[in-house]
Amino acid sequence: LPIYKVYRPAQDAVLDRLRASGARRIVDVGCGTGILSARIAEELHPDAIYGCDMSDGMLANARARSSAVHWIKTPAEQLPFDDASVDAVVSTNAFHFFDQPAAVAEFHRVLVPGGQMMIGVLNPENLARRAMLWIGTAGGSMGNFPTPEKMRELAITAGFTAVEHHTIRAWSGEGLTVATK
Repeated sequence: LPIYKVYRPAQDAVLDRLRASGARRIVDVGCGTGILSARIAEELHPDAIYGCDMSDGMLANARARSSAVHWIKTPAEQLPFDDASVDAVVSTNAFHFFDQPAAVAEFHRVLVPGGQMMIGVLNPENLARRAMLWIGTAGGSMGNFPTPEKMRELAITAGFTAVEHHTIRAWSGEGLTVATK
């Protein structure tokens, strides 16, 4: 199974939400090799799409994937954008590596009023899901995979007013949290 197919359901959900919101300035945090950022550029044609990651190797792959995206090396907790300057902040399959309270507060800071934060995560609520994550990381660091309840708490604490959680794949515990500023 090609790895992009594993990520595709969450990315499809993010694209659907972005399309519905009409977001024109979008930041993909923890963009990795740039698959989602490039899809956003190709499918939605926003005014600006920024792919942010801390890995030089990932960003090199991302740059080779698309020249339509502004690739930036930056931590999720210190984005190089002005206050209230972007319409949407998205992150899929990377949030578990971030300082989550700091990242959510930073996402809130850069969003315009009415802007949306969309975070896709695996929510390991049972032993089978935790075991799957452990196997998937070859016993390595799994990071911190918050539950939907914890995602709601993080968003409300950061100042978001509306928070929704959508299940993408129940068997894996994968979900998308969408919060509006």
